[in-house]
Amino acid sequence: MTQELEIRPGQLTLEQLRTIRAGKVQLQLSAEPRRKIRASAALVERVALGTEPVYGINTGFGKLADRRIGDSELEALQLNLIRSHSAGVGEPLAAEVVRLMLALKAASLARGYSGVREEVVDALLAAYNAGVVPYVPSQGSVGASGDLAPLAHMTLALLGEGELLVQGVRRSAPDAIAQSGLAPLRLRAKEGLALINGTQTSTALALNALFCFEPVLESALVIGALTVDAARGSDEPFDPRIHDLRGQPGQIDVAHCYRALLQGSAIRMSHLTGDDRIQDPYCLRCQPQVVGACLDQLRHAAAVLLRESNAVTDNPLVFAADEELVSGGNFHAEPVALAADAMAVAIAEVGAISERRIAMLIDASVSRLPPFLSAEPGLNSGFMIAHVTAASLASENKSLAHPASVDSLPTSANQEDHVSMATFAARRLQRLIDNTAYILGIELLAAGQALEFLRPLRSSAPLEKTHSLLRTCCPAMERDHYLAPDIERATALVRDGAVGNVLKTLPSMPRLWVPS
Repeated sequence: MTQELEIRPGQLTLEQLRTIRAGKVQLQLSAEPRRKIRASAALVERVALGTEPVYGINTGFGKLADRRIGDSELEALQLNLIRSHSAGVGEPLAAEVVRLMLALKAASLARGYSGVREEVVDALLAAYNAGVVPYVPSQGSVGASGDLAPLAHMTLALLGEGELLVQGVRRSAPDAIAQSGLAPLRLRAKEGLALINGTQTSTALALNALFCFEPVLESALVIGALTVDAARGSDEPFDPRIHDLRGQPGQIDVAHCYRALLQGSAIRMSHLTGDDRIQDPYCLRCQPQVVGACLDQLRHAAAVLLRESNAVTDNPLVFAADEELVSGGNFHAEPVALAADAMAVAIAEVGAISERRIAMLIDASVSRLPPFLSAEPGLNSGFMIAHVTAASLASENKSLAHPASVDSLPTSANQEDHVSMATFAARRLQRLIDNTAYILGIELLAAGQALEFLRPLRSSAPLEKTHSLLRTCCPAMERDHYLAPDIERATALVRDGAVGNVLKTLPSMPRLWVPS
């Protein structure tokens, strides 16, 4: 039986957005907002036929806002807007992102400040519920005046034009819409503008990245702890007194994770005394400070994106109670751009410190393990080039993490003269996540190999569980072998949450992600 989720505009939670992204629910609109939707639509209808020019309702768009449109052409104006703005290029957005776009747009319009009819909101929800995935090219938005091109492609499909993705295959919309049992939407005054003005594409991309990175970040904590023990590092830097004195919440929570993961390790007990190393390298010792700071940035980004998911971001806005339409700039996606840039830096840093831990493990002068983690170095190269791969990915992440929001190119004949670039800022996050997951997969292999040299000593129960999980798909490297498949399999454990799930078995663990 399919679960139903009632959308309460302005009250979406992160947990609901995760569920919506997965496409496992049928969306319903609660009865309460329908009165406000009808009132704002009625005001737009009156204004559209009035004598005063109102932007986007009885005028042209952008630089053409000074052109008055006749009453008989108001519907054609909206249809032409969608057709002309469907000018995106590139690979299509993932189904998960498009599902979020449909739901976020419906939730925003359902707030009752956009002047659209109930039929528009219902059409968006019906498309989602029917599993319809409009074909939306991923490139072509500058993140201001809304995500115009991608939202136009989404809307065009609902009009029975454009294209859809059906089981991953690109198909023309008229046939696919008909087979889905949906009737093509017909637009009235302002409705095309309301559908494409807004930040729903950039927000959906950033939310998708946030959800994709969650299991990777959890895996990073487990793998980082495994490396501490494999390098015979100290757990003293995770003493809660240290972190309480600084007061940074992410740092405090991450240190708690490391203490819990390392508790009961016989490896740690074996070098509590007689170890002449005074302090560990930063890549071990400063993990709470680095990854904790990244966690704080991601929590902040999650809060921004949740607010944006519940926001009204089109223009002009309709205040039916005051019988007034007000032009503004809520379509400008600067909050999303800055949040996505912060996410990019955080994701890159998680990968960067992981790469440093790999470098430390293979350096015999620091880790005091066999060179390149090979039992027969020289004859075998061990993890020499696996580390090179990690280094190349970490370097690539540095370029990808460059802030997109600091760039702006004027558009629409200089009418729209400062833009956010939020859509690219959010879209590039997926490559960062993929790169960081690979780096962590390589570290997991390296730390697992390092542990082999410490036998018969055992690590803690959760870290031994992690090691056993790794060995179900990746054998120890007794001599050089074809390593690329191992990297893919280890990275899959990182990406799908199998490694991070170890955290969930520990008592009294802080909730890492922002509360829903």
